[in-house]
Amino acid sequence: MDFRLTEQQRDLQDAARSFARGELPELAREMEEKDFPVPAEMVRRYGEMGFLGVNLPEEYGGLGLGHLEALLVLEQFAMISNAVAFPVFEALVGPVRTLERFGSEALKAQVIPEVVSGEATVAVSMSEPDAGTALTDLSTRAREEGDHFVLDGTKRWTSGAGHARYYVVYTRLCDAPGAKGIGALLVDKDMEGVSFGKREQLMGFRGIETRDIAFDSVKVPRENLIVPAGGFGRLMSAFGLERCGNATQSLGLAAAALEQATEYVQERTAFGKPIVDFQAVQMRLAEMAMQVEAARLLIYRAAANAEHNEGGLPSVYESSTAKCFANEIVRSVTANGMQVMGGYGYHKDYGMEQRVRDGFAWGIAGGTTDVQKTNIAAAIVGRRFDQRR
Repeated sequence: MDFRLTEQQRDLQDAARSFARGELPELAREMEEKDFPVPAEMVRRYGEMGFLGVNLPEEYGGLGLGHLEALLVLEQFAMISNAVAFPVFEALVGPVRTLERFGSEALKAQVIPEVVSGEATVAVSMSEPDAGTALTDLSTRAREEGDHFVLDGTKRWTSGAGHARYYVVYTRLCDAPGAKGIGALLVDKDMEGVSFGKREQLMGFRGIETRDIAFDSVKVPRENLIVPAGGFGRLMSAFGLERCGNATQSLGLAAAALEQATEYVQERTAFGKPIVDFQAVQMRLAEMAMQVEAARLLIYRAAANAEHNEGGLPSVYESSTAKCFANEIVRSVTANGMQVMGGYGYHKDYGMEQRVRDGFAWGIAGGTTDVQKTNIAAAIVGRRFDQRR
């Protein structure tokens, strides 16, 4: 078992680090202050550099590399901020993967090259006012009419809503109850009847737009069907990789907090010496480092083992373990970073308090930490738990 990165992986990681640290810190600060998404011209730069197609097929313009390579890139962007990393997240581990795995050849050939080049982004639209964790309670519905579907409903908590070009929309496609009636359509924001609610004001995630989406008799071409009714399980299987991406966004925040805190405690003096010489600071630093390294290993394991799994995606057990652990330690690591930096950690000009705020989001988004623990327990005992009875 070799834990070292290959030369190709190191080169890719170095390229992502150099780009992210050389070109994105000022943009990240401005996005945090003014709350706008990554500008279109910068997303295209991401595409030109190859960062939006790392693990997407070469036939669609991607690099055709593995999921571990994709997460190595995402981690470097996330160390700058989750907001500047979000286009990379959406392209490499988000709903594009659902389209790539289950969509028709024509649909993939249309959309994936646009994503790889940075010309378009794809968001996922799942949650509703009365359907979040209990996703099979969703009521958005699409009925067949001739050569198209007619889509009606309202979605909540869609990250990228209004900014993204395409949406993978989870919807009922027949009258079968529960999961049996659910599938997914690809919806273009320019389709007649698509509208967006006001920008949500969140604790963190500035620079990542979150809005409601309303679908009012939207005509969606039949060829935009990604997964038919009864394919809910297939849709959820693609979330193993999204969980790893979510975990990596947490890891990036934690790793950056550790890096900044390590620099600070060696520069800051008290009682005539650097504060790193005090044992209390050493204990906090060591705890932060252990948590970051453990999270990284869990994420890398899930990604590296994916190629041995059906469909080439991370398993529920390994991806849920990685996500849950990373989601929990990022809160601890960033809080410890803020504590060792004192007033500077609590000040908006220095970035640590932003990491604290952003860090709490990932344990809610993409399946809460409690849901991940249920997934882990189910994998351990070898059966699913029915939460409805």
